[in-house]
Amino acid sequence: MMRRLAAAIAVLSLAGAAAMVNVQSAAGAPSWHRACDRSVAQREARCFALWSDDGAAARTTATATTPPKHAYAPADIVDAYQLDTSLGSGQTIAIVDAYDNPHVESDLAVYRKTWGLAPCTTANGCFRKVNQRGGTNPPRGNGGWGVEIALDVQAVSAACPSCKILLVEADSDFFTDMGQAVNTAVRLGADVVSNSYGGDEYGGSVTLGTRFYSHPGVAQVVSSGDYGFGPAEFPASWNTTIAVGGTSLSKTTTGWDENAWWGSGSGCSAWFDKPAWQHDAHCPMRAVADLSAVADPNPGFAVYDTFGIGSHAGWIRVGGTSLSAPLIAGMIGLAGNASDLGSAQYIYRHRDGLADVVGGSNGYCGGDYLCRGKLGYDAPTGWGSPRGVSAL
Repeated sequence: MMRRLAAAIAVLSLAGAAAMVNVQSAAGAPSWHRACDRSVAQREARCFALWSDDGAAARTTATATTPPKHAYAPADIVDAYQLDTSLGSGQTIAIVDAYDNPHVESDLAVYRKTWGLAPCTTANGCFRKVNQRGGTNPPRGNGGWGVEIALDVQAVSAACPSCKILLVEADSDFFTDMGQAVNTAVRLGADVVSNSYGGDEYGGSVTLGTRFYSHPGVAQVVSSGDYGFGPAEFPASWNTTIAVGGTSLSKTTTGWDENAWWGSGSGCSAWFDKPAWQHDAHCPMRAVADLSAVADPNPGFAVYDTFGIGSHAGWIRVGGTSLSAPLIAGMIGLAGNASDLGSAQYIYRHRDGLADVVGGSNGYCGGDYLCRGKLGYDAPTGWGSPRGVSAL
């Protein structure tokens, strides 16, 4: 009965979440593109990157080769979240994505050089790319997932420039392949695994979680999704992952303000029991999310990508919880405490290190904390966003 109730609550919210997306488009925002199609079959994952180049009419050689104005640079991430980027040496952040981006290392080199970050290459041992079995023969390329891959490695670089990056590319977006890639990342020594993808929960999700997302001593960070309040996304809803929601971040005269982002995925699992350390009142099962970071694609995060987007190649603006998850993964790398983050329990116990995110909404739920930024815990942003890394 509890599972049916949770599912019913989630389904009733879909119309509100969809309306919110339409309002954002109608308000004159830039034309955003989903890197991955929202419609995937059961047992498949979709990435959550949203990207824009500000429109073809404005696209020139100069804008393609220059970071977008107002898009977030590493210095903005460091300032907003009060990060000490001298930390993180010796930590390995694994990124799991589907398919291949053959330009990922060369584009990462441009990104890091542009912002004055030290090179992170195969030659110096900082960067490594493998397939889901740990071999060097990559899967076929995919332009949509290519945007996701570029975002992930560059977001980790912004949050933890001294961390090593291990990119594991799955053969396909089926969870059996994605899950094998996760297991390979752990086998190859990842301290943190960043997963900027998700799919619909179903009966087989329990088996998938047990086989692929249960790794004590490894922090597994997962995007909560970009479709607002609704059915919880897997594997964000699995009890041993850290579900990362999204915020809108804005600079003020006194610092930075954050609100719940309209697209931040939140919901109540229909399959997974509530962990003993989670105590919110209106979700009888696992609630998503646990914490958050910036995800709003307006103004977005500056990403350099020359693969798969044709005339749009070069600097683009990217957002979605595909951004917030690798940022949090990088921050966990700075903290150097991944072995205590085999679930979100540690974060709940040390939430004083998070800034409560109050305000903003990601759909309609009668004004409840499941879809609104509220004092204390709320589902779109969890317990809030980091200020420093003491919560991690």
